[in-house]
Amino acid sequence: MPTKGIRSTAVSLTAVLAATLGFVGVSTASGQSTRDVVPTGSGFVRGTLDGQSRVFSGIPFAAPPTGDRRWRPPRPAASWSGVRDATKRPAPCPQLGEDGNSLMPGSSEDCLYLNVTTPQRADAKPKPVMVWLHGGGFYSGAATYYDGRRLSRAGDVVVVTVAYRLGALGFFGYPGLPDSGTFGLADQQAGLRWVHDNIRAFGGDPDNVTVFGESAGGLSTCAQLASPGTTGLIDRAIVESGACDTNFPANLNYPDSTAQPFWVPQDTIAARGRELAGRLGCADLDCVREADLLTLVKANGDFEQVGYGTPLLPLDPRLALRTGAFNHVPVMQGNTREEQGFFGWLYQENGKFDATAYRHNLVKSFGDQADVVAREYPLSVHDSPMRAWNTLATDRAWICPALTANRQLARRVPVYSFSFADRAAPDIIGFPAGYDQGAYHSSEVSYLFDLGVRFTEQQAELSRQMVGYWTNFARTGDPNGAGLPAWPRFADGDTTRSLQPVGATRTDLSRDHHCDFWSQLS
Repeated sequence: MPTKGIRSTAVSLTAVLAATLGFVGVSTASGQSTRDVVPTGSGFVRGTLDGQSRVFSGIPFAAPPTGDRRWRPPRPAASWSGVRDATKRPAPCPQLGEDGNSLMPGSSEDCLYLNVTTPQRADAKPKPVMVWLHGGGFYSGAATYYDGRRLSRAGDVVVVTVAYRLGALGFFGYPGLPDSGTFGLADQQAGLRWVHDNIRAFGGDPDNVTVFGESAGGLSTCAQLASPGTTGLIDRAIVESGACDTNFPANLNYPDSTAQPFWVPQDTIAARGRELAGRLGCADLDCVREADLLTLVKANGDFEQVGYGTPLLPLDPRLALRTGAFNHVPVMQGNTREEQGFFGWLYQENGKFDATAYRHNLVKSFGDQADVVAREYPLSVHDSPMRAWNTLATDRAWICPALTANRQLARRVPVYSFSFADRAAPDIIGFPAGYDQGAYHSSEVSYLFDLGVRFTEQQAELSRQMVGYWTNFARTGDPNGAGLPAWPRFADGDTTRSLQPVGATRTDLSRDHHCDFWSQLS
């Protein structure tokens, strides 16, 4: 389970997003008009206008999952009379704050809200809808941190960001408890159903919905592809750094981590729930339901995986891809070129990671295969031992599993593969001085959502291209369009689009990331 270091990194990112994007849902326009009042199935909502966009924040899509509703499927939100204020950010779902010992200020179990952003101009033709599932390791993050105005305005789409329960509240299990390990996924589906039922009133097309997400949001997108519950709710999917096959050997994601798949049988999660009950002195589920919120959130580390073998997720998503038992919709999928740059600094001791540390970590992760891996990734061809470690960890845990998923998906649906490769991407984490993070995990997100970073002219052009690719794909299932470098469908070989500031290139994932080696090693 996550160490203090990795949790601090995720919490740091959450804090940065919270501080940077605190303006989401705050009106910058004077006066009101009928265009900022929209009907939903539960009542009218009033959003804000900023001259180019309409933003509706904090729309309830499900009843509060509190009290006896803990660890139950989401129910529809209650209706209201009058016009509901949708100009303020909703509370994030419960998670730990920066100190790791207290709740994040402002977080609440009453958190099942979504946010809708549309272009301000009105058209008779409904617009494509893009539904964002946030990342955060299934234990942190919030939908409201992501400002959809750039995507919406430049791509002429409707953007929806959806909250879901996290950690011990979203992925808890207990013997005999229906839906163990999937409550967070159920929340996401409730959000998708709300979109299907209500988005036309916001100018969106309920029959053209793209679900997309990054990291845990990408894995969530994979799970929704594999779920029978989303049939008819999603028409395309974009998976960023969260392919179904993503998995980590021991010690590879962060120091001393255990080997971790993201999908486990629901019985495994139910057993963890029983262990938690024992620690709380509880003999049954009703007792655990009454536990103090902070106590439960401190147990988030035991509930960061998704359970399968439930009606919502019958199969391990990896098996669903192999057997074709998934929603057959076009998929765009990719990673950052140096995913592990997000995590690599955690392996440093006193700011250093030398050849001895490289060897030590190879043995911890690969045991008697360490020498074989060292020959494939010799220090002599890398700028530093840290760069060598980040490269091999990226290849083994992220890129090559994504290539496997691409191949399986491409047997049945159109697939477009990308590699985000801007090594100078803005630092939204706050890495240690002198650390070479490269195109690190999550670095592509600021090119799609406005996170308040400063771009060079070339990076701004890359952002423009990426917004074009993403929204074209949402519109037609094909990212190609006028003014954009051609992007071929995935077919192995040199067909992955490399997204970088200078020059349009393509890359061969298998060749560039040693995937044949890793396939043979495993």
